[in-house]
Amino acid sequence: MNKSRLQEKFEKEIRLVMAKEYDMKNFLSLPIVSKVVINMGVGEAAKNQGQMDALKRDLAAITGQTPSIRNAKVSIASFGLRAGVPVGLSVTLRGVRMYSFLDRLFSIVLPRLRDFRGVSVTSFDKSGNYTLGFSEHTVFPEVDPAKSAQPHGMEVSITVANGNPEKSRRLLELMGMPFQKESNTSSENGAKNKGGSKGL
Repeated sequence: MNKSRLQEKFEKEIRLVMAKEYDMKNFLSLPIVSKVVINMGVGEAAKNQGQMDALKRDLAAITGQTPSIRNAKVSIASFGLRAGVPVGLSVTLRGVRMYSFLDRLFSIVLPRLRDFRGVSVTSFDKSGNYTLGFSEHTVFPEVDPAKSAQPHGMEVSITVANGNPEKSRRLLELMGMPFQKESNTSSENGAKNKGGSKGL
């Protein structure tokens, strides 16, 4: 499989910029996106095989990879949840598929969101990993509205090796992540994140 545009940019340009800015001579110690995990809750769709199949098809179209089914590990009577019942779908992306997904996310999906003003700069954990959520998976252009399942929320977790909030932010910036401008404190940015801003 050929390298994606973003992967080539990282290898030829971005890591050189990072090495210079942080005075790091060993490329192996530079921050790098190691994987992207996409999770989607299925809710009531778990009771409808047709809806489950549609969600799996949509997530496969979005990520380029067949999702795995996540089942409940324990029963919770107050929620009417039984152990073994499907509660979500998950995909873990690495390598070429990961870079291809991020490229489409940064350059196509996010800028197309209504009233988009950038994603939050506060959604990094202490290790520099970033989590971004969408309230409707149908914002991805790979999903055919005429054939898709009912809109479901999904969460995208970007894991950065050798990172911290500052270096990871700079890395994602160079990769094309459209962060909010420092002067823009609005949280109504078309995508929700761990800080709780609302998605579309």
